Amino acid sequence: MPSFANLLYDLDAASGILTLTINRPTKLNALSNATIGELREAMQTALNDAQVRGIILTGSGEKAFVAGADIAELTVLDDVAGRQAAEFGQEAFALIEESTKPVIAAVNGFALGGGCELAMACHFRIAAENARFGQPEVNLGLVPGYGGTQRLPQLIGKGKALELLMTADIIKADEALRLGLVNHVVPQSELLDFTRQLLTRILSKAPIAIGLVIDCVNAAYDKERQGYQAEANAFSRCFDSDDFREGTSAFLEKRPAVFTGR
Repeated sequence: MPSFANLLYDLDAASGILTLTINRPTKLNALSNATIGELREAMQTALNDAQVRGIILTGSGEKAFVAGADIAELTVLDDVAGRQAAEFGQEAFALIEESTKPVIAAVNGFALGGGCELAMACHFRIAAENARFGQPEVNLGLVPGYGGTQRLPQLIGKGKALELLMTADIIKADEALRLGLVNHVVPQSELLDFTRQLLTRILSKAPIAIGLVIDCVNAAYDKERQGYQAEANAFSRCFDSDDFREGTSAFLEKRPAVFTGR
């Protein structure tokens, strides 16, 4: 199992659930450049590992999921290095968003700046009651750099996203739920168990179909793709899979399906 300085990589072989934990508790799990690099490497490893079927992304401790980017690192950047840093983070987060294996964020505290952007790159989010969300970059004379200006409007709508981005307001978990930024809010003590149970339900479905659902939904937001065509292509592809034959046979025979991902 791979080892990282700022990231815990914990694969439960029985369930196929990988838990990735940002592990910089003394920095409230702030995203340093090295941490983003490790996250990228961990995602690449997970996507290439057949044992990994689904991923939970969380932060260590109870105070923070990820409290933001590492501000000390940002203060030494110029415009060229700033662009490089943004593109590096965007590429890492795109691995999460485009993963055909489901990725759920278990948000256990502050998810601010880069932390909110990281949570939004996941396929959806479960929040603890103490979770807080926000994009406070304008307080620092910055804008979000890891996709926040793009994903936040997709999730909650343009008007409210612009308000949050321009005011730098931090919202509580219940407000995030009302806006559609998170799917569920649960007590802190139940966060990981709830997320595992939900992911386990998803992993009981046909893996090829799950991956294609993710791809089709992403296509709707990709200016280079046509979403309806992507859906038609995905629908067609399913008919050539063992999972389709197993799923339909199980339905007709009134028994649980046993999917193989082939």
